[in-house]
Amino acid sequence: MTTHTTLITPDLPLPPLPQQPADVPWPTQSWPLEEMPAHMDRGSFNALVEKAFTHSEELGETHAFLAVKGGKLIFEKYAEGFGPHDTYKSWSMAKSITQALIGILVRDGKTDIHAPADVPEWHGDDTRVQITLDQLLRMSSGLAFREDYDPDHPSDVIEMLWGAGKDDAAHFAASFPLAHAPGSFWSYASGTSNIVSRCAARALGKSGPEFEAFMRRELFDVIGMKSAKPKFDAAGTFIGSSFCFAEARDFARFGLLYLRGGVWDGRCVLPEGWVDYARTPTPQTPQAFQEEGPYGAHWWLGMGGPGSFSANGFEGQFTLIVPDLDMVFVRHGRSPGEQSKNVKKWLGAVTETFR
Repeated sequence: MTTHTTLITPDLPLPPLPQQPADVPWPTQSWPLEEMPAHMDRGSFNALVEKAFTHSEELGETHAFLAVKGGKLIFEKYAEGFGPHDTYKSWSMAKSITQALIGILVRDGKTDIHAPADVPEWHGDDTRVQITLDQLLRMSSGLAFREDYDPDHPSDVIEMLWGAGKDDAAHFAASFPLAHAPGSFWSYASGTSNIVSRCAARALGKSGPEFEAFMRRELFDVIGMKSAKPKFDAAGTFIGSSFCFAEARDFARFGLLYLRGGVWDGRCVLPEGWVDYARTPTPQTPQAFQEEGPYGAHWWLGMGGPGSFSANGFEGQFTLIVPDLDMVFVRHGRSPGEQSKNVKKWLGAVTETFR
């Protein structure tokens, strides 16, 4: 087990989160609509959108793209064969939903992210008992877990979701040994998200349908995310690493919740400071920072410029939040490998057209 690793903490801004304009209704039932702002670079925006919806080797397939500004839906486009009432894959955007569920439990005093995580596989003099929920949320648990989606290579995430771990994903992930001392190394690992999801279930004392009812009552129904379809394994654990299907407009609602600091129509869905926690940079190795980009707590940072943060999913699923522009962007599609990295650059370019 490696114990000494050089880490850096990116110096990234936390711009203030804008409040919902007093004259704009919350989109709990339907999205208020608005024209595109006159001051933006509409020509460049149109060219970028056209490029995205023209299947190419660079960007792959774009199935849905939405833009929200000032709490209003200002742009929405779907590829042929897709529409606003289709549900789209979350893939790892589900991790950010899992982070919200932990926030709700923190709000209600049911869990402490800085205490050792409640993981029954870890006990006694096992060093893993030192791992906290915070370290799991920050991908800094130190657990050995290979995050690789190539079926031609050995992959712990594929085995967890579709192989030996599929019936009890959290148990599968919690069974891995430490590769690094807890808190000493950043490594993106879907297994940790399913451990977090089970910790939430244990803190609540509910699993399966009862836990889904909690998700709907405390999160989805509150913000109007009616289409959300979370998936559970045979053990009754929400597969919080990967599986929550929803309409694109509903992912935009989830993004707006975070843009508004966890408040929705006067209700504190998330505790004060929880969104700031999500977007506070996690220490990473210089190599990880260079190759993967900055990371917060189950949210990625910086894709849409300084102060932005995003829920990112496999093959180019993104919910991007840009506080300085008071905007949310949602993109769904199929963009494997390098194409997904190109979509990140594309979203960054789209964001700049509003500056």
